Amino acid sequence: MASRIEVGFKKGIKDALGDSTRKRIVEDLHINVENVRTLDVYTIDADISNEQIKILGEELFADPVIQEYSHKPLAEDFSWLIEVGFKPGVTDNVGATAKKASEDILKTTIKGVYFSRQYLINGKITKEDADKIAGGLLANTLIERWVIINSKDWDKQKGVHLPLPIVKGKHKPAVVELDLNISDTKLKELSTQRLLALNHGEMIALKEYFNTEKMRTQRKDLGLTLPTDVEIEVLAQTWSEHCKHKIFNSQITYSDDKGSLVINSLFNTFIKRATKEINKPWLVSVFTDNAGVIKFNDEYNLVMKVETHNTPSALDPYGGAITGIVGVNRDPMGTGIGARLIFNTDIFCFASPFYDKELPPRLLHPKRIFEGVRRGVEHGGNKSGIPTVNGCIVFDVRYLGKPLVYCGTGGIMPSMINGKPSHLKEIHSGDLIVMTGGRIGKDGIHGATFSSLQLDEDSPVTAVQIGDPITQKKMLDFLLEARDKGLYGSITDNGAGGLSSSVGEMAQLSGGCLIELDKCPLKYPGLDPWEILVSESQERMTLAVSPEKIDEILTLAKTRDVEATVIGTFTDSGKFHVKYGDRNVAYLDMEFLHNGLPTMKLNARWIQRKFEEPVLGVVDLTAALKNLLSRLNICSKEYVIRQYDHEVQAGSVIKPLTGDGPSDAAVIRPLLDNMEGVVVANGICPRYGDIDTYHMTACAIDEAVRNHIAVGGSFDHLAGLDNFCWCDPEKSEKTPDGEYKLGQLVRANMALYDYTKAYGVPCISGKDSMKNDYQIGGRKISIPPTVLFSTIGKIEDVRKAVTMDVKHPDDRVYVLGITKDELGASEYYASLGFIGNDVPGVNASSARKLYIALEKAINSGVVASCHDCSDGGLAVALAESAFSGDLGMTIELTKVPVENIKRSDTILFSESQSRFVVTVAPGNVKRFEALMKGNVFADVGAVTARQEFTVMDGEKVVLSEGIDVLKDAWQKTLRW
Repeated sequence: MASRIEVGFKKGIKDALGDSTRKRIVEDLHINVENVRTLDVYTIDADISNEQIKILGEELFADPVIQEYSHKPLAEDFSWLIEVGFKPGVTDNVGATAKKASEDILKTTIKGVYFSRQYLINGKITKEDADKIAGGLLANTLIERWVIINSKDWDKQKGVHLPLPIVKGKHKPAVVELDLNISDTKLKELSTQRLLALNHGEMIALKEYFNTEKMRTQRKDLGLTLPTDVEIEVLAQTWSEHCKHKIFNSQITYSDDKGSLVINSLFNTFIKRATKEINKPWLVSVFTDNAGVIKFNDEYNLVMKVETHNTPSALDPYGGAITGIVGVNRDPMGTGIGARLIFNTDIFCFASPFYDKELPPRLLHPKRIFEGVRRGVEHGGNKSGIPTVNGCIVFDVRYLGKPLVYCGTGGIMPSMINGKPSHLKEIHSGDLIVMTGGRIGKDGIHGATFSSLQLDEDSPVTAVQIGDPITQKKMLDFLLEARDKGLYGSITDNGAGGLSSSVGEMAQLSGGCLIELDKCPLKYPGLDPWEILVSESQERMTLAVSPEKIDEILTLAKTRDVEATVIGTFTDSGKFHVKYGDRNVAYLDMEFLHNGLPTMKLNARWIQRKFEEPVLGVVDLTAALKNLLSRLNICSKEYVIRQYDHEVQAGSVIKPLTGDGPSDAAVIRPLLDNMEGVVVANGICPRYGDIDTYHMTACAIDEAVRNHIAVGGSFDHLAGLDNFCWCDPEKSEKTPDGEYKLGQLVRANMALYDYTKAYGVPCISGKDSMKNDYQIGGRKISIPPTVLFSTIGKIEDVRKAVTMDVKHPDDRVYVLGITKDELGASEYYASLGFIGNDVPGVNASSARKLYIALEKAINSGVVASCHDCSDGGLAVALAESAFSGDLGMTIELTKVPVENIKRSDTILFSESQSRFVVTVAPGNVKRFEALMKGNVFADVGAVTARQEFTVMDGEKVVLSEGIDVLKDAWQKTLRW
């Protein structure tokens, strides 16, 4: 018999959640409600006494100062009551924590605790309004259920609890055989029905493999005839676009107006080749593990990975984002034999939160996506004790179909552990397969194949997971302890594809594996064997442990309250072998599993597009600057930043905000006993891709590099990570312009090669996410091609780091770099409703020379402040530097280095690359100018005590405004 404990605030105590919920109902749904109060509900699946309920209420669930609890309903004085809880099988972190705490207090076993929340709404609203509030704001239909009741019906019930019953599955696990000797049409249907995401050629390859005489004979000896659903699902996961990067490794025939060429693998031709040719001495491990590894110093290595979690975040923003951040946390931990996590990054791409048109079917409002993603990353990062130090947010209406959620994590590990290089893994035949961390559930099934498809009406609910950062934090701490004791030889993440992927990849080191699925710990009974194998339920890692050390590691896990289970053995059989009880359910050649995928052959064609240019008359430059500062892509993101912890671990030197202004890069000190620092930055500018993705990628690389240089980072110790998010680039009936989109992808890769080579910045890791499209009915929404370029590098002494805020009155203001007539795809043109054609280009030769000189100047201590010029151009960079330092600035426009520009607005708002705004104390001017000799730079004005931002054109004032007004324009847009 289940019991319920309800917890609410005492009368007179402010209900902050209720107040914020009311505000969102009014502002987001435009439904006028008077007030909202909340009650937390814990449904306990156990036969417990009233005395035990009292103990739990007083000692666990309620704060006696401000809250009350009851095992009877507390709801009263409302118009409508909505109770929201998770659907059966969905991860319930609060419920899981409550279960563990209840068992600790009562000293007894409890089957489960399930969390739900009641919203007591007062106001003259209809049932239709209540339905809209429930489904449109309070709950996600994908993962949650709810009940609604009005006050009259509540009174009739006389205090009976709402019917959110405990639902228990009764499914009996089964293995299904699948006949592939069917027509091509039926093969296609099978791929679609099972969400395999395999094309015709790939299905034929499976069919031919299972029909070989060798396979038939081997399988017959094991009681296998037709391929099982376990085998087909493993192959689909392993061969998915998400895991195998089929488009990046395809053979592409590319053509443009200059001719054509055949490219065998974009990855090998452009990304991997550039890093190999750059060949920096501090590269340790690149493109071979869960994350890239570089040297930090002689004793330590740095590790970093950036992942995307786009499609799940479109369906469940909170669950998708929290899974994204805790998932990428496991990548550095699963690199080599494990790194200690030292920072997170977050870069989001959304449609406008002020979107006011009718939403297409199955899409959530962009503001709800924004809030859910923000909260998911907050909960995942903050509760894991990892500082979130760097990021940005990009807005474009084309992210309405799918948001982009980039999450990155960096780590540090000793270069040698127990006398062995820490970046190397070691597995021997006979080593035991150990799964540790969370349990396996239905959440995350088909995540890898699902992420390889566009979002449509058939996208599955089981593909979404909800991460549990507390369980993962305990696991990561346990693993670091086990690592230092030498208790395992290899480790990897249970990410996309779950055990199928982690064990399948690790087994390449030994030559095979045997997995025993019936030994895997489950969240609940009833999972089919194939579901156990490919589920992406979170907080799990896979280890290779020698039999001699198994008792010690299992004992340590138990001591640290972490679950660890032996689920099989690594072998040298050459086979991926899976059993469920006594039955063999999968028997695949390792060679075929990993290398049997047929190579795709695609065509790409790029044609330069032309756009209308605006005809500009007289412009009010003051109004234009304030408008730009208020635009979503430029305005303050303080609302998000302040909710992330960037101080935990005590190593943060340059924070995400400087004063109130936007820092260019993060600087952290990972080892608190010395002054060596890590610099983390990023570049992303998808607007430029509307004109040419080559220049878009070049600008993203340049932006990340100059952000790194702006804080004092070393130009010689700098690595990059590339993340490509693309719309479907395969030509088909659904995507008739696929060849053009693939041409855009090719050009982006060409730029990546050219500019990483030119700057000497090797890529150490990366990820691509294809088919970020929405299509339901006749409407298709494709994201703009988007490249995120992240950098991780070093600063020798964090005490020499420079921030972007001006420091003292009378300091001289310098502009470094040349400004050109490059307003194409700029924020200025966008504010006027145009794209234009003159997209910013990057001159790598002059930029490199400038960056080397600026690094020397910063290290010499002659630079007071430095800020890069990016979105909004020179005027925005100058204004941000001024109001961040709470000082004014007077600028002479005629002194700005320009090339063929006559208009003031072009000088102020052009987004030419490789430029900085620098301030220098009068006493350091000569030294600074000597160090910058041979580069394009100019003294253009001064910092002033008078808090006014003024721009002169000769004797004429062309722009003037108080810095407090400019700051308010910058801060007000997202001041919710």
